[in-house]
Amino acid sequence: MWGRKKETSKVEEEKKESPPEEKEEGGPKKETLEEERDRWKNLYYEAYADTQNLRKSLEEDHRQAVRYRSQGFLEKLIPSLDCLYIALQGECQGDEARNYREGFRFIYRQLEEALLSEGVSYVEPKEGDLFDPRRMEAIETVEGQGEPGHVVRLLSKGYLLHDRLVRAARVVVEAARKEAPAEEEKKEGSAPEKERRADEA
Repeated sequence: MWGRKKETSKVEEEKKESPPEEKEEGGPKKETLEEERDRWKNLYYEAYADTQNLRKSLEEDHRQAVRYRSQGFLEKLIPSLDCLYIALQGECQGDEARNYREGFRFIYRQLEEALLSEGVSYVEPKEGDLFDPRRMEAIETVEGQGEPGHVVRLLSKGYLLHDRLVRAARVVVEAARKEAPAEEEKKEGSAPEKERRADEA
């Protein structure tokens, strides 16, 4: 009997000791699972944010591609439009030539309407307008009576596709006037006046 009591006491001691061990093992597992949960949650939010940013970027690229889809075609068409525009400015002799010109002018207007419907507009500076290097290209400079840095003549108009410059307007620009030698002599004094001053001295 004495021996049974001892065995029983050992079993009871083991039972008493076992719960604390389970608590010690259960604590770290719970913390580990929470950390793992938080880590995956953060990864999910990061992946979601990256996906949204990529979607917005692709949508913006698509909008830009649709908006400026006809730019390449316009760049190829501009030289022909320039030639047709110049040809229509010439004088015609004879009724037959004038009839042809009116026909070509009608075709040119149709092309203009088609381009306008695609968002194309013109850069057409007038004589006396201030030169704008963002939208104009100075092909030539001349000295005249106008203000320096202003447009003298339009050679070929520029083209805008919505807000994007496809081809700058080509213009002749007024250059700064150089002072004439006579004016310089008047400022410094003429030769006879210089001799008279030297004699007086």
